[in-house]
Amino acid sequence: MQFKDYLATFPSIDHLSGLDILNEKGDTVHHIPAVEGKLGSLKLYYALATKFNHQLNATSAEQGITWFAEHVEDAKKNVGHHPNIDLLLNVISKNLKLVLKPIEK
Repeated sequence: MQFKDYLATFPSIDHLSGLDILNEKGDTVHHIPAVEGKLGSLKLYYALATKFNHQLNATSAEQGITWFAEHVEDAKKNVGHHPNIDLLLNVISKNLKLVLKPIEK
C-alpha cells in the first residue's frame, strides 16, 4: 500500500490544532501543526496515538514507518527533509519512549 491508501483509513483530525511529542520529563521534543503540508503526518501520528495508547516507542514507530510507505527511502537518503519520518527512525534506533499528545482546537 501507499501512504495515501493508509491515510484514507486513519481517524479524522478535524478537531486537532496539532500534536506534541513529549519526552519522559514531559518536555515537548517535536510538534506537528495542523497546517497545509503537515496534515498527512499529523493524521498518521494521531492514528499512532489512538492505536498505541499515546505511546511512541520502537513498536509504534515501526508501524509509522510502514504507514509512511514510499516516503521512507527518500527520508533515509535525505536526512532532514522528512522530520516526521526522521523522528520515527530515531525512536527505533535509540529505543526511545515518548508520548503522543494530540492538541484539541
